[in-house]
Amino acid sequence: MTREQLIAEARSLEEPPSSAMEEFAQKRDRLAAAMNERFSRREDLLQLIGDGNQAMMEDNHRNHVRFMHSLFQRYLPEVLVDTVLWVFRAYRAHGFQLTYWPAQLDTWIELFRSELTPESFHAIEPYYHWMLIRQPAFAALSDQALSDAASDLQLPHGDAAHE
Repeated sequence: MTREQLIAEARSLEEPPSSAMEEFAQKRDRLAAAMNERFSRREDLLQLIGDGNQAMMEDNHRNHVRFMHSLFQRYLPEVLVDTVLWVFRAYRAHGFQLTYWPAQLDTWIELFRSELTPESFHAIEPYYHWMLIRQPAFAALSDQALSDAASDLQLPHGDAAHE
């Protein structure tokens, strides 16, 4: 799947109603704190994020709810797809494993189900479901981008002084 195909699919997501956006905004700090608390208790945390990355993960969770709130206010499929791809590349370069994202998205969905009204949950959950089931596509595209970046950084073969 290409970036353009992901964007085309993301166009089917509907902007949440203002009541859902307001509730999400009011609860976003509490949601991020609950997310960080849940993840800090995970026995597999180091396998998911790598050693020394807990502060980065916690910042990611706080930034995630801020980003999603802004996205809900003015939904642009390109911004969603490009941001997820950037996050995959950046965090994987720091040692986060592919298994982190499904674990994270599943936990967000659990939190939203328990903390948001049913109406708000049903308006917001499709975004998370969409990201969750497209994890293989995001992973493949970020793998390709990381591979391309590594190839670009390799020195040419031969003696550079004589070229």
